Amino acid sequence: MTEQELKDRALEEIKSVFDPEIPVNVFDLGLIYEVSVYPVNNVFVLMTLTSPACPSAQSLPEEIKNKIQAIEGVGEVNVEVTFDPPYSQEMMSEVAKLELGFM
Repeated sequence: MTEQELKDRALEEIKSVFDPEIPVNVFDLGLIYEVSVYPVNNVFVLMTLTSPACPSAQSLPEEIKNKIQAIEGVGEVNVEVTFDPPYSQEMMSEVAKLELGFM
């Protein structure tokens, strides 16, 4: 699998993770800042949460990590949570805004 194919598969898995309080996947919510693939199929994800007090602060990063780790051929998976820049609704995709009634 090429780096791009692995990145695409990782993004597919990320899009299958939903915030339990919001019926939109974490990618369309704008919570994913970066997905990178490094040598030996290691995957790095930089993400944020809707707020530092998010009740899913432990479960969402772990679910993302587990889903990517399940992709055949993936090496190490590292999911890092940051609050810089802070999350805002402007980070949502148009699909998410439409789904949540912001458009």
